[in-house]
Amino acid sequence: YYRADPALFRNWAVSDLYEPGSTFKPINVAIALELNAITPETVLPDEGRIFVGGWPIQNNDYSQRGGRGALTIPQVLAYSSNVAMVHMMSRIPARHYYRYLHRLGLTEKVGSDLPFETAAQLKPPEQFMNYPIEPATTAFGQGFSLTPLHLVQLLGAIANGGEMVTPHVIDGLYDENGQLQKRLKQRPPRRVFSQRTSQAVIKMLGEVVRSGTGKTAQIRGYRLGGKTGTAQKAIGGTYGNLRITSFVAVFPLEQPQYVILAVVDEPKGDDAYGSTVAIPIVRAVTESLITIEGIPPSHPEELRHVAAPASVSQ
Repeated sequence: YYRADPALFRNWAVSDLYEPGSTFKPINVAIALELNAITPETVLPDEGRIFVGGWPIQNNDYSQRGGRGALTIPQVLAYSSNVAMVHMMSRIPARHYYRYLHRLGLTEKVGSDLPFETAAQLKPPEQFMNYPIEPATTAFGQGFSLTPLHLVQLLGAIANGGEMVTPHVIDGLYDENGQLQKRLKQRPPRRVFSQRTSQAVIKMLGEVVRSGTGKTAQIRGYRLGGKTGTAQKAIGGTYGNLRITSFVAVFPLEQPQYVILAVVDEPKGDDAYGSTVAIPIVRAVTESLITIEGIPPSHPEELRHVAAPASVSQ
C-alpha cells in the first residue's frame, strides 16, 4: 500500500481546480437577478464578438453564426452567448460583483469531509476591479478556478431554492448495531439566493435542455435542466487548444433532488464539446438514478405506446 503512487489516491473532484466555463453562467444569471441588474424578461445584445479593454471576446460559434442580435436571458443561456453574458455582468459594478463571488466562497474550500480539498481561486480584488477584462471573462466562467465539487455546491444552492449547504459523504460514526455514536458537525445552510431567483434560473435551465445546447440530454417522460460548458484549458498561465468540457444537470426539474456534473479533461477530436462528450455521461447517470430510485415520470403520457391488436388466423 505504501509503495503506491500517491497520485492514485487523488480525488480530483475535490483537489483539482479548473475553469468551469459556461456551466458557471447560471450562477452569474442568479447574481445579476439578485442585484436587480436584470429581470428574466431583459433583452441583451449579442454582436457575436466585442472588445473589452482591448481584448477580443467572442461566442464559440461566431465564425459560423456571427451575432444573434437581441436575446432574452433564457436565450442567453440556451445559446450560451459569451458576448451577452459580458453585457449582462457589465451592468453590475465590479466591486459588487466581486463581493458576491466572495460571498459564494470563490476564495475558500467547500468544507466537506473529504480529504485534500483545494480552495477556489479568484483574482485579487484590486486586479478584478481595475481591469475590465477580469469581470468580463468571469462572466462566461473563465479567469478563475474552482473544484468540480464546488460547482456542484453552487448549482445545488439554486436547486435548493437559494440555500447553500455543505456537501458530505459521511453522516456520523455508527457502531456495529447501527446506533449513532457521533454525528458529524455540519455547517447550517445559508441563504445566498432568493427563492424567486432560484425558481427563475431553474426554469431557464429547463429551456437549455428543451431547446438549447442541452437538447441531447432529454429523457422521454422526464424533465431536467442543465448547462453545457466548453472551456479553454489554461496551462502555465496561457490558453492553448486544449479543452475541458462539462455538463451539469438538475433533476427532476419540477422538484430537484440531484445535481449531476460530468467534467471531461482534454477530450479528443474536433467535435469535443460539453454537448457531445459530457451530456452522454450525465444522461446515463440520470437514467440509472431513475431505475435505482424508482423515480416516476413527470410526463407519463410520453411513455405510452398504442399497439394495434394482432390479427388472429384459424
